Amino acid sequence: MSAIEAPARALAWLGRQGTRAITAIVFVGIAVPPVGALLKPFVTEAIFVLLCIAFLRVDTAALRSHVERPGLVLCATAWTMLAIPALFGAVCLAAGLDTRSPDLFLALMLQAVASPMMAAPALAALIGLDATLVLVALIASTTLIPFTAPFLVHAFVGPVLTLAPLALGLKLLAILAGSALVAFAVRRIVGVEAIEHRKAEINGLNVLVLFVFVTAVMENVAAEFLAAPALTIGLAALAFLVFFAVLGLSALLFARAGHDRALALGLMASQRNMGLMLAATGGVLPDLVWLYFALSQFPIYLSPQLMAPLASRLRVRPQASLSRTPLSGGR
Repeated sequence: MSAIEAPARALAWLGRQGTRAITAIVFVGIAVPPVGALLKPFVTEAIFVLLCIAFLRVDTAALRSHVERPGLVLCATAWTMLAIPALFGAVCLAAGLDTRSPDLFLALMLQAVASPMMAAPALAALIGLDATLVLVALIASTTLIPFTAPFLVHAFVGPVLTLAPLALGLKLLAILAGSALVAFAVRRIVGVEAIEHRKAEINGLNVLVLFVFVTAVMENVAAEFLAAPALTIGLAALAFLVFFAVLGLSALLFARAGHDRALALGLMASQRNMGLMLAATGGVLPDLVWLYFALSQFPIYLSPQLMAPLASRLRVRPQASLSRTPLSGGR
């Protein structure tokens, strides 16, 4: 029994570290590049497991309550999965980025067509925002991506992406459907109560799997910075600019829904699941795309710390919201 309890306790301890552990992962990935090189071939598998964990923790009762009033969710989904990619594409084409820097154009378009991160509800809860709304909109957006991503990639990127649009859609559908099936099978076998009871351990497993993905994409950040500091700093600045531009536009668009919900939807829209696109393309992408994706993790994983002051100014009460979200496990 002790042989089982020791790893479980270690996972629970890791899971309780929350955003501190996730922030530490980013810097470990930068400081120890060989770890990223070792884990890079397993990015697709890591994304699959992360999706399994996310589906494993879905609260079906909370989902049904939001589905009964789908207007806001449908608008948020259309904005996230159709309007934002179209806006990205139009701006990039107007700037001539497709010819001036095809690799950067590819990176931005893959970011734009991606669905929101599966960790977005948990990060929203940490800030004190409406995590349930984020979760429902996230699932709706993720369901659409096998259909929207191939069409939008083909429309804007064309032959730059080596993977055919139909193959991209089928692979995304396989990843999403497969992870959902595995998760719901586990839920049925183990039971929802047992899953909730092991929340800390599941959080720890989530951190470990995130370690695979984050260290893989961070592998070349230090080397690239030393080799081309201006390029690396420029791409990092662009990543932060894109993050806050999408967040700000989204929050303004949904301002009538209330500051709390608008900020929550803005956070969701700005946190794109670029890992899913890496998994869908098999990781066979130009080095600049990998570098931009890696640098884009900084605003994503620093967002709880960056957004907390704004949430506080809007008089959002983190503890109250945290106790309401189905992902928080609050008492």
